[in-house]
Amino acid sequence: MCGIALIASGIRLDPACSAPESQPLPLSLDDLKGALLRRGPDSLGSKRLLLHPNSSSLINKQDVVTSIEEEVTVDSYSAKGSFSNSFQNGEAPVEEKAFGIHSFVGELLFLGATLQLRGVSPIVQPLVDKFGNILVYNGEIFGGIPVGCDENDAEILSQYLARCCFSSSHGDNCSSRCSGNEEASVPDVLSRMKGPWTIIYWQNSSRTLWFGRDAFGRRSLLVHWPTAEDPQFLLSSVAPTLVEHSSAAGLQFENGVNQGKYWEELTCGIYSMKIDALILNGHLLGDIKRHEWNNSMVKKLIHWERTYVEPTAQELNLSRGFGKASPSVPAEKVLTALRESVLRRTSHKFFQTTACNFRERVSPVAVLFSGGLDSMIIAAILDQCIDPWFDIDLLNVSFDGPSAPDRISARAGKKELSRIAPSRRWRLVEIDADLSNLSSEMKHVMSLIHPANTYMDLNIGIALWLAAGGDGWVYEERDNENDKDLQLHNYKSHARIVLVGSGADEQCAGYGRHKTKYKHGSWLGLDEEMRLDMQRIWKRNLGRDDRCIADHGKEARFPFLDEDVIKVLLDIPLWEIADLEQPSGTGDKKILREVARLLGLHEASTLPKRAIQFGSRIARESNRKNFGSNRAANQASAGSVTIHMP
Repeated sequence: MCGIALIASGIRLDPACSAPESQPLPLSLDDLKGALLRRGPDSLGSKRLLLHPNSSSLINKQDVVTSIEEEVTVDSYSAKGSFSNSFQNGEAPVEEKAFGIHSFVGELLFLGATLQLRGVSPIVQPLVDKFGNILVYNGEIFGGIPVGCDENDAEILSQYLARCCFSSSHGDNCSSRCSGNEEASVPDVLSRMKGPWTIIYWQNSSRTLWFGRDAFGRRSLLVHWPTAEDPQFLLSSVAPTLVEHSSAAGLQFENGVNQGKYWEELTCGIYSMKIDALILNGHLLGDIKRHEWNNSMVKKLIHWERTYVEPTAQELNLSRGFGKASPSVPAEKVLTALRESVLRRTSHKFFQTTACNFRERVSPVAVLFSGGLDSMIIAAILDQCIDPWFDIDLLNVSFDGPSAPDRISARAGKKELSRIAPSRRWRLVEIDADLSNLSSEMKHVMSLIHPANTYMDLNIGIALWLAAGGDGWVYEERDNENDKDLQLHNYKSHARIVLVGSGADEQCAGYGRHKTKYKHGSWLGLDEEMRLDMQRIWKRNLGRDDRCIADHGKEARFPFLDEDVIKVLLDIPLWEIADLEQPSGTGDKKILREVARLLGLHEASTLPKRAIQFGSRIARESNRKNFGSNRAANQASAGSVTIHMP
């Protein structure tokens, strides 16, 4: 996990790329730096690219020439650094330096904070190659581009991008500028990559800035589009924390600026900004284009079109016959795909830091754990994928102590995992919270969930943030243990990777609204609702969840959102995925219940769906605090209410 950002000054974009009017925020580089360092605590670096208009058409026939200032590097123990302040207040850079006859009028400031999980040698972002290309990258390559077990994927990606050809029009077809030794184009390389990623990349040969986000939005990237009042162009993994300047409770800041209107989630895709030296009121011009995915599989998964949606009576009866006696063949295919997905996310050689020595029993991987169906499947598969020497931390959060449904199911789940994998040391980390004592934490999480701004988002965000922190209690393990005799002791998980079950409900009809759609629209209605869920998961869930988990210097990985898992699930007939005429705990997520039985998780295979905000009981506590009671909150549809504070 990394935190990446770009601050572009002195560049005016096409009016079509501009956002609605909004006031400038009181941003500072210290705010931005602090937010990025929480995501990438191993190092923080910067590169400042100065853009100069070229007054001579004889020099390489370029409209813009560039120069790079020395990198500023901050290690994880320092919160101070020297950065350019020219972006503040939306002003263009001052022409303070001269390079020959050229004074710079534009500036791109690249920031990269690194949580290094791969490779054997430490790296500091941004990465700059011999051609003057600059890369800041947040992601993991799990396929499409070969990465050796001892290699760092950011460095490998930089090498592939350096071989890309370029086009003066930054279009999709750039074959006219290729010599035959290069990769086809930047979109070609990015379309090949499997795994979560966001990227900001300066291609020096074409004077083009590339940026984007993987097709499912598994990593956060926020954008501020320029306005007449605030002409700066910003990209960032996370919005800087501004709550120190806010009122006691909220989102509305003292200067009247709402951060939620300033940032937006960048729509998944690949973008380019070609920078030309046509000076307009002292600014360079930037032309932004969005590019198509150059990969047929990615396009298919984005469209999320299932071939077999409506069963015949014979097919439905046959399907219902399976699962009662033995799991189906489709379930075996899903289990195989999930096992490969978890293996990809846990089998590479982990970069070792002084803070996390993996030669000890402490696992580099933890599971966000409710004891429910999805997290039980992930935990059981993880046991099959990592060395038996490692402990596995199961992170569970409760706002009602031992009485919360998720705490009850987590304790039961640990016992079931111990039965199927008795040689593994399972460590259930019980994280207890009291909403009334989380005033400062709530303000911080409000900043992390932006631009999401509902009570439901806040409740989910707080639960995820606390769980990812891993600071809780564990029961002391003993032989022939008796729950009444066990002693609790404080424990903090140091796992830097957290496996999360996101995507299971969307793909396997786990939500209550899926049953409602099925009742009113039968199989076609259910299919359409599931497609809608998958196509908006980047905006509704994944950006928010990534920011809340990454804030602790942890990386969320989503086995259910692996490209191959999505493809396998799409290829299976819908009636094998779910049968919503059956009772809850049977027909919803039917395919995953069969997977659980294949893993020996017979108790977990019957558990009903429970969202984290309800299973942890934070929703109940939030309703009482903000609406007076659960009944009043339900009448107000509290989950979708936007938070407005004076």
